[in-house]
Amino acid sequence: MSEIVPEELAEAEGTSVLAWFLTGAVIGVVAGLMFAPRSGRDTRQFISEKTQQGKEAVSESSKEMIDAGRDMFERGRKLVEDAADLFERGRKLMRG
Repeated sequence: MSEIVPEELAEAEGTSVLAWFLTGAVIGVVAGLMFAPRSGRDTRQFISEKTQQGKEAVSESSKEMIDAGRDMFERGRKLVEDAADLFERGRKLMRG
């Protein structure tokens, strides 16, 4: 019998949570459209505007995440360089 390792279980639970969240979001959108107090044209315009706002928010968040990733990479690179310099200095001290 195969064992489920904790990482696989956590991944499966995360996928399940995401699936339920997306299902709830779709149901919410459909219910909102069915009971919308606006005309079809107004509702479509509203959806279009909100979709554009969502795209912009996702785009901005993506840019922020990329910038943060670059910053972390640069800090890591600097740490490695500093560690290499310290190692080299220590090696030279040991040799005399």
